[in-house]
Amino acid sequence: MASSSFSTASTAPHAYSHCYSISRSFVSGFSSRPSHSKLFFLRNTSASRFATRAFPVRSVFSEPHRKLKDEDPITPHGPSGTPVSLTADAACIVSSIKYHAEFTPLFSPEQFELPKAFFATAQSVRDALIINWNATYDYHEKMNVKQAYYLSMEFLQGRALLNAIGNLELTGAYAEALRELGKDLENVARQEPDAALGNGGLGRLASCFLDSLATLNYPAWGYGLRYKYGLFKQHITKDGQEEVAEDWLEMGNPWEIVRNDVSYPVKFYGKVIEGSDGKRHWIGGEDIIAIAYDVPIPGYKTKTTINLRLWSTKVQSDDFDLYDFNAGNHTKACEAQLNAEKICYILYPGDDSMEGKILRLKQQYTLCSASLQDIIARFERRSGGYVNWEEFPEKVAVQMNDTHPTLCIPELMRILMDLKGMSWKEAWKITQRTVAYTNHTVLPEALEKWSLELMQKLLPRHVEIIEMIDEELINTIISEYGTADPVLLEKKLKAMRILENVDFPASVKDLLVQPEESSVVEPGEEIQSFDEEVELIDEEEELIDEEEELIELIDEEEEFIDEEEEPTGKGTQKKKVLSEPVPEPPKMVRMANLCVVGGHAVNGVAEIHSEIVKDEVFNEFFKLWPEKFQNKTNGVTPRRWIRFCNPDLSEIITKWIHTEDWVLNTEKLAELRKFADDEELHAEWRAAKRSNKMKVVSFLKEKTGYLVSPDAMFDVQVKRIHEYKRQLLNILGIVYRYKKMKEMTAAERKAKFVPRVCIFGGKAFATYVQAKRIVKFITDVGTTVNHDSEIGDLLKVVFVPDYNVSVAELLIPASELSQHISTAGMEASGTSNMKFAMNGCILIGTLDGANVEIRQEVGEDNFFLFGARAHEIAGLRKERAEGKFVPDPRFEEVKEFVRSGIFGPCNYDELIGSLEGNEGFGQADYFLVGKDFPSYIECQEKVDEAYGDQKRWTRMSILNAAGSYKFSSDRTIHEYAKDIWNIEPVELP
Repeated sequence: MASSSFSTASTAPHAYSHCYSISRSFVSGFSSRPSHSKLFFLRNTSASRFATRAFPVRSVFSEPHRKLKDEDPITPHGPSGTPVSLTADAACIVSSIKYHAEFTPLFSPEQFELPKAFFATAQSVRDALIINWNATYDYHEKMNVKQAYYLSMEFLQGRALLNAIGNLELTGAYAEALRELGKDLENVARQEPDAALGNGGLGRLASCFLDSLATLNYPAWGYGLRYKYGLFKQHITKDGQEEVAEDWLEMGNPWEIVRNDVSYPVKFYGKVIEGSDGKRHWIGGEDIIAIAYDVPIPGYKTKTTINLRLWSTKVQSDDFDLYDFNAGNHTKACEAQLNAEKICYILYPGDDSMEGKILRLKQQYTLCSASLQDIIARFERRSGGYVNWEEFPEKVAVQMNDTHPTLCIPELMRILMDLKGMSWKEAWKITQRTVAYTNHTVLPEALEKWSLELMQKLLPRHVEIIEMIDEELINTIISEYGTADPVLLEKKLKAMRILENVDFPASVKDLLVQPEESSVVEPGEEIQSFDEEVELIDEEEELIDEEEELIELIDEEEEFIDEEEEPTGKGTQKKKVLSEPVPEPPKMVRMANLCVVGGHAVNGVAEIHSEIVKDEVFNEFFKLWPEKFQNKTNGVTPRRWIRFCNPDLSEIITKWIHTEDWVLNTEKLAELRKFADDEELHAEWRAAKRSNKMKVVSFLKEKTGYLVSPDAMFDVQVKRIHEYKRQLLNILGIVYRYKKMKEMTAAERKAKFVPRVCIFGGKAFATYVQAKRIVKFITDVGTTVNHDSEIGDLLKVVFVPDYNVSVAELLIPASELSQHISTAGMEASGTSNMKFAMNGCILIGTLDGANVEIRQEVGEDNFFLFGARAHEIAGLRKERAEGKFVPDPRFEEVKEFVRSGIFGPCNYDELIGSLEGNEGFGQADYFLVGKDFPSYIECQEKVDEAYGDQKRWTRMSILNAAGSYKFSSDRTIHEYAKDIWNIEPVELP
């Protein structure tokens, strides 16, 4: 890639000097731009009027171009025809927007409606970004600094327009320019769809990290996939959640630039052979091409603009079978292209089928292979004529965001050994020094495992490498723990191996055989071989289980035969039931174990989570390599999550602490504590909150049809729908509240309960049946409660459809209570809790994830705590399995109320049934909803009491914002840079 790879060619003649063919002074001074500085956009003659409904754009090729001078201000006419004096920045922005509306159009020329206004505006902003983008790239290339590469299957960016102009400090200028063009900035910004590149906290964290990396001037890139249809767009109907494809690319994406010159081959299937040179060669199979699409990521008050590179997939044109197509076999002719393109159709395609599993694994490998090829090509180019591979870890840091990019490890090994000619030892040393892994979950289903058989078919060379890594690990474990205790050694190996349910090498099997205690055999005893004895020991428990199952089968068969006997009473010969052979457990590749073994660092994302990672999830690895394990508590960018989404609160904070530096140095937020009891601040704080609530009132009316009162408490739980996040606990608490209200007189209700609007949002994965039942139940409760005239504004329940970043930017500033109520020990961190706290929202939650640290920072009195603690969970589940759990009467009361049919005809037996019983899949209340229910509703009573005292509540709100300073992603990124990546900030000259 040439050093000018970020430039775009202008189709206009040289004499036509548009804004992006201007001097680099356009954006070079954004961090310290004086008030008289100008953006050198070309402008149309000021005499032309820009009508609101029509957009006649005159050709400017015949018009002389004049540079703007201080004494030559633009004085265009406003929508009313009155001359308007524009600032220099706004004047040239007007010209830039006009230019793009005419010369880079995506719409017909007759009109200048909002969608067209958005695209023209975004393209004008992109021009500004490209200048800094190129400068950043060129300087990093010139300095050849070490660079971090963040690989993630998700980047939940949200809308880019307001964030970009905010970071460029051009919000006011763009608002002014659009007013001149008869448009409102907020209305124009709302035309932008959210980029459908992520789903939940994993992707939003990745996007916050990119913002912080750019803002802090770190040399870094992000790598992901360009999903055409995203996860899905969520519709809420009478049947609950329905999914349709996202359409975010239907109109194009003005922020991205396709790099047709940046593409890499990616191979699947085929076979591995050994060449005459002794090297392994992966040949044949299915070949696709990964094409780069680049998105600029600007920093705040800095010239640094980094890159998010997204991969799209296709095949070469000659893979289109023209013969088949002309023969009428159209589907077959396009098969190769379809197989390539569908890799980037959907985020997390359903994997219940084998086809779905193959597609997911293809996605993960495409991300890893294309990204590593790109990283290596950049390293080689920056190295000049001589490439010293020992320096690769000194120039490259690869961070795997969860286990999805695990294939980076064998892929880097493959490239280094098979393509660059290194030995195993050299390649392994470089790989381990380059790669690091962030763990985001303790849930077993999220610690990915892939079928070894599937991986052998799809990625045969990588399986060979993984087997070698597994053998290397086995040797390390044996070297560390010795062979004196075979039982201990076998336990370690089974817990730590990358390959699960795969036979040990013969040499290792011999080590695991225990010697007999005595060689004396009593008369009549049979002698068993050592191997048979070990096998019997290993399978003893399985045999006992099989015998118990066999007895149950015989009993059931006898009952069945008794029922089928002839009425005459003649007996029927009973069939002998034979136990079927126990199927062999599937052979799997444990991706999380591969991450730990193949990387130099493993980090959790909150203090409590990192302790669980060390003590439970990877305890054996922690004992072996304690130096690898770290904590990096997550954070969120204060630019998007306060400064831009909550301007009213931002102004108040700046006023009271006398500086706007808090946007970059959030430690300054702590200064708000000095004013926590100031009545003037209280009044301003409440006014800002009410203003934000009014926006949400209008939004909810538009999206759901429900009209809610801004005087009620806004109680919000917005996050991915999952049983462990316990939206079910929340809605059952609401049901209990509703039931108690119905049992009271109007006066009693008013005296007892604070009015609440309970807002839910989030997507249930399309194949996650129980989560979709929860969505349906919430909407059914809302339908009943919201139409109950007796209750009125005392209680409303609203499910916001298609929750995304843009909706979050509206809801979070208006929220007063936010629920983070996952089963303790199951949420790695959470980041929405941080966003809510930053915006002065008070949390109710368990001691889980980042809740623990938030409570420490904001103060125990300013956090509503309930529920079992993480260290108690295992014992409580055991107690349940033993039948010792006694449910609270209030919990039983709620379940019966739901079963009464009060919320409509839908049968909720399976949903409620998951909370009952003592054992069994889908039963026994695994997530302890029933256990925590009494504590939860009692805590909610404390919430009502506190909200009734608005002075106390406002003070708590201020202290939450003041205590949120730790949870900036800037702090997190500084820690990654120092402790894991070993990179330094690079400020552009």
